[in-house]
Amino acid sequence: MARPRRIAIVTILTVVSVTGAFAESLALSAGTLGMASISTPRCTAAGLSVVENLSAATVISVTVGNLPAGCGNATLQVTLNNQLTSSSGSTTVPAGGGSATVTLAVAVALSASAEADLVLTGP
Repeated sequence: MARPRRIAIVTILTVVSVTGAFAESLALSAGTLGMASISTPRCTAAGLSVVENLSAATVISVTVGNLPAGCGNATLQVTLNNQLTSSSGSTTVPAGGGSATVTLAVAVALSASAEADLVLTGP
């Protein structure tokens, strides 16, 4: 019975030694983790207007206004969430800016509170 214990102990010590050898062979130096920052250009920092367009008691589309010409030809994505249903859609902003209407994939029931998330990608 004493012999199996010695084998088990030797095996455990061997594993620890091998792990230590691998760790010791790693060369660590300052700055090995990559980190960078990139300035993301914006087509606008102005406030945008958001109007939910209704059909009966559901929101079927969202019109976003006050889009400057700098956002022209960007893709506008809108997601509307009323805590029970979430739906989204996208469209291209007109070249001169102005307003754009995004039709939602699924109508969202009108509720006391809803969250509209807007994302402009491009141009």
